[in-house]
Amino acid sequence: MTVVKEIDSVELANRVSSDNNLILLDIRSEAEVMHGMLPNSRHLPMHLLPQHMAEFPKDKDIVLYCRSGVRSYHACNYLMQNGIQNVINLKGGIIDWARNGFDIAPIAPV
Repeated sequence: MTVVKEIDSVELANRVSSDNNLILLDIRSEAEVMHGMLPNSRHLPMHLLPQHMAEFPKDKDIVLYCRSGVRSYHACNYLMQNGIQNVINLKGGIIDWARNGFDIAPIAPV
């Protein structure tokens, strides 16, 4: 049985400010991302994860997040079952991040 590692918003905020070996990956849809993302995160919609797995670094922790933490939990589980062990789920997703008063970065118009 695969055990998904999780991190809460407060712990992630502390880690982001002190850890350069961390990648934040927003797996929400294009429409959801238009409302903002965690600062310094990358966007890769969940349905594209299988196509990009070879690009994931092995030497950094990758924190996946979605709206509430459910999709990113399942995405972490999927990645772990496919050999990518350095993934962590943001428990509560971007909702919990915002609820704790942390910044949401606006998306610049293209």
